[in-house]
Amino acid sequence: MNFGIIGTNWITERFIEAGRTVKDFRVQAVYSRKMERAKEFASQVGAPDAYDSLQEMASSALIDAVYIASPNVFHAEQTIRAMEAGKHVLCEKPACSTVKEWTAMEEAARSNDVVLMEALKSIYLPNFLVLQGQLDRVGQIRRVFASYCQYSSRYDAFKQGTILNAFDPSLSNGALMDLGVYVLHPVIKLFGAPTAIRAQGTMLSNGVDGMGSILLQYEDMEATLMYSKISDSYLPAEIQGEEGTLHVDTIHTPASIQFQARGGQPEDVSVPQTRPPMSYEIEAFFERVASSSPMKRWESLEASRQTMSALEEIRRQIGIRFPADEISGS
Repeated sequence: MNFGIIGTNWITERFIEAGRTVKDFRVQAVYSRKMERAKEFASQVGAPDAYDSLQEMASSALIDAVYIASPNVFHAEQTIRAMEAGKHVLCEKPACSTVKEWTAMEEAARSNDVVLMEALKSIYLPNFLVLQGQLDRVGQIRRVFASYCQYSSRYDAFKQGTILNAFDPSLSNGALMDLGVYVLHPVIKLFGAPTAIRAQGTMLSNGVDGMGSILLQYEDMEATLMYSKISDSYLPAEIQGEEGTLHVDTIHTPASIQFQARGGQPEDVSVPQTRPPMSYEIEAFFERVASSSPMKRWESLEASRQTMSALEEIRRQIGIRFPADEISGS
């Protein structure tokens, strides 16, 4: 599969490194608003073609799919333009800024019969699949806890008065959209949409959130989630049931899963996970593109929609506003 790449940053470099471990992966082209940067990055990653026109790249017959890792605010427009040109799209998390944008993206995928998948690596990792398979062992699930708190080096620049992309609300960025989605999406993937949400956060001086906490209420359980770009945490995640507990080293990149029966000793149920984490999501994307089943091709859309809906409600409660909210009337 030949990819066109949108985004010339470190996450794109990791994506390409991971892709090179997957059979039939190839980078055909790179897009940047500046041709000089497109050519520079294309040379760096070994891509034959460089573009400063998104439409020209999307129209190329040499490209099968587009990987989008631009700032969040551009995801929806770029995704829709690529899909309208008949390209499959793997779009970095969060897939967009608002539910209205996601609805338009999903409609474009279905009307053009192409695959749209949000690149949330966590839910495609072998040990996340182990976690899903172990849920029955804990009995009636009562509580989930997960956190992703990682002090950002860009916060140091922020404190010195330099606002980099990660802390720029005009780009639909901030702690919730960057790290909070990594605790929210896996829980929704495992348990579906919550019946109620309560959220609070710490806002920084420019209107972006630095950290926050979320309580998801379900019929018989609750999930407590924490995220931060201005502090660190080393706590594991847990799924607590009446018969036992599942311990997860990190919810954003689960590599170690332990089951502990009530009153028993921890049992390691992990499986080897030796490849780059993003390689598994690329394989899942390939499987969807190759499938003739509409159910398979679009099976990840519902969890992404539910996550985007939850993100929008969390932002409403905390008071996080993006330019995209004004456009969508959210």
